[in-house]
Amino acid sequence: MNSKMGTVMALAFTIGASLLSPVVHADSTQSNKNLWRNLAIGGAVVAGHGLLTHNSTETVIGVAGAAYSANRYESERHSQSQQRERQREYYRHHHHYYVRDGVRHYY
Repeated sequence: MNSKMGTVMALAFTIGASLLSPVVHADSTQSNKNLWRNLAIGGAVVAGHGLLTHNSTETVIGVAGAAYSANRYESERHSQSQQRERQREYYRHHHHYYVRDGVRHYY
């Protein structure tokens, strides 16, 4: 197998894994966020390799993968931030007490 075919197969695997990753890691926002960050870094590495080897196809695919993954990372980060804010608001309005030694204290 020549080097171009190996590169194309590696890129196809990476893209396939990124498409399946939301299904595999759907239970944890932090895991999703970390996965998209790592895929963005991987796409940038592929693009850098394409630039060094003067392979325009590899460069374009790497840049596209990095851009898409970075966009998804920001989306996950924003979603996580909104979720935390909703939790803060809920507890701010519905929990006006704390418990110490089994006794509920109101404030």
